Amino acid sequence: MRQKYWWQEVVVYQIYPRSFKDSNNDGIGDLPGIIEKLDYLEKLGIGAIWLSPVYQSPNDDNGYDISDYEAIMTEFGTMEDMERLIQEADKRQIKIVMDLVVNHTSDEHAWFVEAKKSKDNPYRDYYVWANPSADGGVPNGLRSAFSGSAWQLDETTGQYYLHLFSKKQPDLNWQNEKVRQAVYQMMNFWIDKGIGGFRMDVIDLIGKVPEQEITGNGPRLHEFLQEMNQATFGKHDLLTVGETWGATPEIAKLYSNPDRHELSMVFQFEHIGLDQQAGGEKWDLAPVDLGQLKQIFAKWQTELDNQGWNSLFWNNHDLPRMISRWGNDTNYRVESAKMLAILLHMQKGTPYIYQGEEIGMTNTAITDISQAKDIESINMYQERLANGFTKEAIIQSINAKGRDNARRPVQWSNQAYAGFSTVEPWIAVNENYSSINVEQALADPDSIFYTYQKLIALRKANPLMIWGDFELLDTKEAVFAYLRKYQGETWLVVTNFSDDCHEFHYSNPQAKATELVIANMPIELSESLDLQLKPWQAFVVKLEE
Repeated sequence: MRQKYWWQEVVVYQIYPRSFKDSNNDGIGDLPGIIEKLDYLEKLGIGAIWLSPVYQSPNDDNGYDISDYEAIMTEFGTMEDMERLIQEADKRQIKIVMDLVVNHTSDEHAWFVEAKKSKDNPYRDYYVWANPSADGGVPNGLRSAFSGSAWQLDETTGQYYLHLFSKKQPDLNWQNEKVRQAVYQMMNFWIDKGIGGFRMDVIDLIGKVPEQEITGNGPRLHEFLQEMNQATFGKHDLLTVGETWGATPEIAKLYSNPDRHELSMVFQFEHIGLDQQAGGEKWDLAPVDLGQLKQIFAKWQTELDNQGWNSLFWNNHDLPRMISRWGNDTNYRVESAKMLAILLHMQKGTPYIYQGEEIGMTNTAITDISQAKDIESINMYQERLANGFTKEAIIQSINAKGRDNARRPVQWSNQAYAGFSTVEPWIAVNENYSSINVEQALADPDSIFYTYQKLIALRKANPLMIWGDFELLDTKEAVFAYLRKYQGETWLVVTNFSDDCHEFHYSNPQAKATELVIANMPIELSESLDLQLKPWQAFVVKLEE
């Protein structure tokens, strides 16, 4: 029997601080605003907060470009505020998981300021430099995630530096032991403050070999993670989750098998790309293939096979609101939001909730690129416009997939600016805040919030949800149904992933539903478990077979 860890039993809530709650009315969310809402999160029942970056940053990429890892961005508050957040969360049995961004820094970080001065500067080798190619152009074909080449010419020294993201985010050179030791020292600085762990931004890129155009899953990646584990969090009982876009179950085992002493778990994104055209970019839209979605979830549920741990999520700060993407945010907003929650939280792994998901916040359409804030969307717009795409088609893609969708202020009430602030926020609030907000959700016993609250409570009370085996059932494409089994107990999870009615037949005619665990709408269970499912219907029952 493997050791059990606290992070296998909790639900994590992601906070994007800039958009969570503004306490000092400057239009920007802050740390005291988070402290103000800890009682709300305690009521929801979560056990940890993943906090997107709050470090000092020029904000070229909303805090993912860090200029000082051991200072707090002034807009968010002070180090004293940060320490108070850790203490106040701890009083409520909530741990703070910091966002660790160590693939790159800001170009305003002291290391890079020094590195740029000359080729023989002591900090030069903290970053990745290369000479121009034979024709004087970029060293090779590596591209930035934010459009264009991943190489930027430094006029002073005549060399290019690597930036897999914005040109203001130069990549650190993890081959340099001094870089690694400096990062570990910084991580221990935060561990000593009492945090509960780290979410590791694009951690699969730190083993890159740029001269061979290898970025993800480089040859020394796992060596570096094992060294990091030994030097920092391995001595403590912390949650560590790596953002790994290219992971397969086999790769995920390398990261998360406890015997390998690397990470607790990874975020894998195989399901996230199901609504883009084959061979295209994320902006090339396509309907989601539900058959594939079921197979991918089933694969990740079964193939880790207790040799690793899974994370479960629909939403984060980089993704559009799933309710608008694959649910129905107009006619069946409440039903589809609850269905998505039940479908995900009943699976094996640690669930993550993104702020506002628990009240069914939706995407926010824009009509012109001037309304966009995100560097990824703005760069893509310019690049696609130059390549002959129409403005309308580009805006349609941004409205479907743009990161600003997730970054709108949390809708706390129907007051001006959704109760997020008393002044105009840094990014516009979704206009539907008058009907979709926390105040309204808490007042309605049948709201989406209370479905999430119940799912979290069920996880705390039922080991089956954490440890049970998973078995996908063979159903019509729009019906996603599976079994969870643990120590002689069986739960049946049935969801209708569509706007249409569908029949569900359970294969064992002797099976009986003995108890309704949770449902997103009233349901009458027949003894035969033959049902006509309503649009977006979801329920979980205990089975006797």
